[in-house]
Amino acid sequence: MPQPRREVQKVVAYVVHDERLLVFTHDDFPIEITGVQVPAGSIDEGEAPETAAVREVREETGLSSRVVRSLGVERYDMWPAKPELHVRHFFQLELTGDDVPERWAAGEDDPSDGGAPSRWTCWWIPLRNSHTLCAGFGVRLGGIEADGAG
Repeated sequence: MPQPRREVQKVVAYVVHDERLLVFTHDDFPIEITGVQVPAGSIDEGEAPETAAVREVREETGLSSRVVRSLGVERYDMWPAKPELHVRHFFQLELTGDDVPERWAAGEDDPSDGGAPSRWTCWWIPLRNSHTLCAGFGVRLGGIEADGAG
């Protein structure tokens, strides 16, 4: 009999700038384990998904952004890594500041899940290469519109 899955509300943020997508890779783990990721995380109790998306981008990359559009919701079964069913709210975002680094270090010294501090490297990939995202993060990329096309 399959193990029951707990539903967890999540956001996934596609930050698009100059037809490139903001991604990151973990510094302390092999890419084969963590893959190429985009800002994402849990929605706090009482928090709107749009607010959570902007917060996750800021916490994970240090950049300020705003939601351009909702790209829908998908369910992603995390089994066998975790007995969770993620209900992922996908958003396209754009930067609100003028300072756009090409590659930079970021991380969490005190992760909300109580885990060890983590470091990662943020950078940009062309949208045409964004199919390389891991673990279902790329499922709503087809809804992204190039800069100025929205």
